Amino acid sequence: MQSKISQYTSEIEVFEPKTAEELENFRIKFLGTKGIVKDLFEEFKTVSAEEKRVLGKVLNQFKQLAEAKFNDFKDAFSTQKGQKDIPNDLTLPGFGVETGGRHPLSLVRKEIVEIFKRLGFIVAEGPEIEDDWHNFSALNFPEEHPARDMQDTFFIKKNSGQDDIALRTHTSSVQVRLMEAGKPPFRALMPGRVYRNEAISARAHCFFHQVEGLYVDENVSFADLKQTLYYFVQELYGEGTKVRFRPSYFPFTEPSAEMDISCTICKGDGCQMCKQSGWVEILGCGMIDPNVLENVGIDSQKYSGFAFGMGIERITNLKYQIRDLRLFSENDIRFLKQFQSEII
Repeated sequence: MQSKISQYTSEIEVFEPKTAEELENFRIKFLGTKGIVKDLFEEFKTVSAEEKRVLGKVLNQFKQLAEAKFNDFKDAFSTQKGQKDIPNDLTLPGFGVETGGRHPLSLVRKEIVEIFKRLGFIVAEGPEIEDDWHNFSALNFPEEHPARDMQDTFFIKKNSGQDDIALRTHTSSVQVRLMEAGKPPFRALMPGRVYRNEAISARAHCFFHQVEGLYVDENVSFADLKQTLYYFVQELYGEGTKVRFRPSYFPFTEPSAEMDISCTICKGDGCQMCKQSGWVEILGCGMIDPNVLENVGIDSQKYSGFAFGMGIERITNLKYQIRDLRLFSENDIRFLKQFQSEII
């Protein structure tokens, strides 16, 4: 066995491959799964204990020699390949860098904010983890109120009281914080992410994005609310878009309404998006309940106001005719690339 090792050692020492193919053949012959090194180790298992003390060191040195020879030439061939890849003509243009694009929800949020900024609205933000007071109680959701069942809440700390901590179910909590911290008039927009414990489907998700608006001043009327939202719809969807208001209920507004627009996908003829009705609901709105104003220290006899809220996903679905809102959070580059041409 020792004579074999000596013979193979001499072969390795004089080996100088000219091509990468010769080097690969060397690796297979000596270091492969059926190579000489493995065969020698198998043979080593059969020798006597006395021979093992002598041959063990020699065999390990032989293996290290074969590996070192292979690695030396492997690095050399890799360097040569890298040098060959460099073009000789340094005046050639460089490789293009693929540009990204904003997410469609970011594009629509930006457009919504810009529209309301033209009406004097500022942007206000607040925490996504909220206490019971700002998320429910201050907005006319007293304890055990059945309206709380409208919100499927992710609770972080549940004590059945105002000490509850949860992921916010709407950005209305930012309205409360804004009114608590200042004095009227207020004219603000509250965009942000919200969370509800709902089954994920093409029409629903456990998290989504909202934009809510608030206007509080003296002598604010429902007519002011309607005119503000008429302007918003015409700016976002075009002058031909029809609008209608339907009576509704929200604990923090009275009177309350839901606003529909003519379906932008079927142009009012009826489709799956509008459930063959020709109309799609895009937001809820109403005059701020006097109790809410009093809860945040605003005199409801002197001031009045309106509030509205919409889901950015729903607005984006209609604007770009996207039928499955799960696409917004799947990070599919094929979907996102479609929006690279949009103005950033």
